[in-house]
Order: sequence, then C-alpha cells, then structure tokens
Amino acid sequence: MSNGSNVSDGGLSRRGFLKGIGVGSVAGGLLSPVLPTSAAENGTFRGPGEIPVSLKINGQTKKLNLEPRVTLLDALRNRLDLTGAKKVCDRATCGACTVLVDGKPVYSCTLLAIEAEDREITTVEGLGTPDKLNAVQQAFIKHDAQQCGFCTPGFIVASTAFVRNNPNASVEQVRNGLGGNLCRCGTYAGMLLAVADASKAKGGV
Repeated sequence: MSNGSNVSDGGLSRRGFLKGIGVGSVAGGLLSPVLPTSAAENGTFRGPGEIPVSLKINGQTKKLNLEPRVTLLDALRNRLDLTGAKKVCDRATCGACTVLVDGKPVYSCTLLAIEAEDREITTVEGLGTPDKLNAVQQAFIKHDAQQCGFCTPGFIVASTAFVRNNPNASVEQVRNGLGGNLCRCGTYAGMLLAVADASKAKGGV
C-alpha cells in the first residue's frame, strides 16, 4: 500500500493533489476574497467602517451611513423601518425577504446594501396601500391566501414580479414560478389560485 507521498508511474500523488489543489484553494479563498464591484471607487476600497450609501427605495432616495457588510435586508429593517421583508432563514432559501431590484425579485438577505446603490428597489410597502391594493394583494384577500402572514410579504413581492411577466398563467406555471418562496403554514392552495387570478389582470399591478 502506498503512503501517498510518491508515485512510481509519473501520476499525481494523493498528497500532492491535496497540497496543490485542496489547500491552495482554501488559502486562495482566505487571502483573496471576492469583493463586490461597488466596494471600490477609483481603486480605493470603501470601508470597513461606515460609508455613505444612497438607496432608491419605493421612489424615494434614502441616504445612510452603513458598513459595507450590511445586507439590504438589514438596512431596510434596522435603519429605515421598512419591516415588510422578513428575516427568517437568512440564507436565501425561504423567500420571506424578497424585494424587487430593477423589477426583478431578489433575496435581500444575501444582497449587500452597497450593491443595490443606483438601482430601483421596491419593497412590499411600495406595491400598494390599504386604499389602493395591487392586483396580487386583492387576489390574496379574495382567496384567503395567508394564515400567520409572516411569509405573505415575500410572496406578494415575488408574485407581483411573476404576474407582470406571465399574463394568464396556469396554476402549474405559478407553482413553478414561485418555487423560491416557502409557506410554513401550507396555504399554497389559496396562493396558487390568487396568483393565477391576478395574472389575468396584469395591467392592475
């Protein structure tokens, strides 16, 4: 049995492979982190302390001082009191923190606030009001598509983006399109019907 330190046939040894690939990859990851492009200006990195950040949220510009490591979700909830997006899994698996960035649904728990600068951000608070609900919100009420309500804002945001791009969607298309959002209460039947119904009124969202 070889000890892995030498090879007789000119091949790569296990130890050599681990040293050359495994350790090298780990070391490279630790020493050369991938930084968002917005973290640098004119070759000068921003941070690690608080820096000025300007966010366009629901049609308004908000100016904050944030550390570059602050996520968009934490900036919304902790600094701007926009608490519709929920912090649940905090690892981009449940969809409770979904917001729209340039019209596309994103998990705000994994997007840095500085990466969202100069982009149009829409939270559930910007989609409608109690006096003027959008088509998705109206359909959720009509079909009783919520229970505890904790996941509802994320579903509303994701569903709004889906409906805008998928008029007259079938229930199966809705199911596939919203696979990135989870409801722990299991109110999927009402949600599917609500979104399918709202997709027939694309102009109302």
